[in-house]
Amino acid sequence: MTAAANLSATLRQLRDVRGLTQARLSALSGVPRPTLATLESGSANPTLSVLVKVADALQVSVEELISPPRETARLYRAAELPVRSRGGVHLRQLVPDAIPGVQVERFALDARASTPGVPHKPGTREYLCCESGTLELRAGGQHWTLGPGDVLVFRGDQRHGYRNPTDTAAVAYSVVLPSRT
Repeated sequence: MTAAANLSATLRQLRDVRGLTQARLSALSGVPRPTLATLESGSANPTLSVLVKVADALQVSVEELISPPRETARLYRAAELPVRSRGGVHLRQLVPDAIPGVQVERFALDARASTPGVPHKPGTREYLCCESGTLELRAGGQHWTLGPGDVLVFRGDQRHGYRNPTDTAAVAYSVVLPSRT
């Protein structure tokens, strides 16, 4: 695509995603509506000043404004998401796009399965939600039993372990967030 075609497609996409009419974007940016229409047609050769005004109004960089449009959504099929399995415990990453310091995983524990947790960076918090079955967590010398819908928040920077004490499978979700400082 040419730069003009990128600008045209990206501008339309950003305006649509934000629910803005050309008239509203014109009011926000100070760029006349006919100029915006020309930009969206792909036939414009805008000044840097116009690009900066439009980018500021849309809260993006000029670089993003003239780049090819981003995907608005992406479907990841289950088969595309890697699963780590060991000893009856199956972990699947639920956020395939990396977010620094954040982990979101689905735990499936077969009957009587257990696994040690890996201590995370200092100050980390882990949010553990039991979806189905029963799950036990040991951390910091304490022990908790979670049933469906229960959520346990604990320091993820300490030794911990997960266990399914029953004869039926259990499913839980873990969200690990970095320190707030």
